[in-house]
Amino acid sequence: MSFKKKILTLHKILGLVTGIVVFIVAITGCCWAFRDEIESLYDDYKTVDFEQNTIITPTEAKAIAQQVFPENTIHGTLYKKGNAAVEVIFYDAEPEFYQSIFLNPYSGAIIQVDNHMTGFFAFILKGHMRLWLPKAIGEQVVGVSILLFIIIIISGFILWLPKKRKNLKQRITFDWKKTTRWKRKNFDLHSVIGFYICSLALIIAFTGSLMSYKWLMYVTYKSVGGNKSVSFNIPENESDLKDKDTSILPIDKLIPLLKKANPEAVSFELHYPESDTTSIYVEVGNSKGLHYDADFRFFDQNTLQEIETPSIYGKYKNAKFADKLIRMNYDIHIGAIGGLIGKIIVFIISLLTASLPVTGTLLWYGRRYKKNN
Repeated sequence: MSFKKKILTLHKILGLVTGIVVFIVAITGCCWAFRDEIESLYDDYKTVDFEQNTIITPTEAKAIAQQVFPENTIHGTLYKKGNAAVEVIFYDAEPEFYQSIFLNPYSGAIIQVDNHMTGFFAFILKGHMRLWLPKAIGEQVVGVSILLFIIIIISGFILWLPKKRKNLKQRITFDWKKTTRWKRKNFDLHSVIGFYICSLALIIAFTGSLMSYKWLMYVTYKSVGGNKSVSFNIPENESDLKDKDTSILPIDKLIPLLKKANPEAVSFELHYPESDTTSIYVEVGNSKGLHYDADFRFFDQNTLQEIETPSIYGKYKNAKFADKLIRMNYDIHIGAIGGLIGKIIVFIISLLTASLPVTGTLLWYGRRYKKNN
């Protein structure tokens, strides 16, 4: 068996095994691309009228929200720039619970409760990440399938390479005539489309795999010269001294201080300490719709002294090339790194990627049962 025949056999087997998974992941990826833009059409409740009153503190927001879900864990409280409602986010892994309570920032009145586990985009995300299967099983199936899909892309490119230069035009254009049979058209759809999208599909698949496998993220980070910890860690307090001013808790002073020091920031997501020895973690969003350039900052809960972290998740200005590359991973994966144009590109690439398992299966079927056609 020649080298290309071996590659074709590998390509064919892996394609048939992972086809349905790749199709579902690609189609749901299309739907997810414009989630923020679509949700913004019906989220008016997230904006409130301006008032001269002071904004509720994190402690007050926590107390109000905890009354609604007293048995669940508060992940954090989000303060956005402008006349935005305060969002208290609840999350528990087992059993999975993910809801948000939106509060009027001035009165603390509950505006709305959102269940992130239900609705169209929750359905899409579950399909994208785990095929609507139980989490432990579905995530592994998707993770392995996308790793195999990377091999499929590479093997497909090898198969695409023409033996002779004069045949190159045939591999990059749809040269169809009235007499061209459907089998030929299907072959062209598979090979020509596959060629044009292979590089970007490879990037999307690889960035998705980085989120699925920590070991792959670690290897990638180290291979590009990274020397920090890739894990996200919240450091311990550096002091056990209490603030002398007990009229206002230290944690309630933090958001006003950060807003004053970061006037251009678009959001501040505060995470409450898990224990008396854990620091306060605040994610400062610097760009709307992007995550990579956020500042991850940690403060002693008693003195508000800032604590540095050995992780890549610290202040963005301190990030080196390898740190930025890993932090950009999610924004690259969904196309947000390129703004609206980037999302359109990811949408198109995902849609075309979904067509490949279909045309590939038809190719296999046509050759497997060609005597009957």
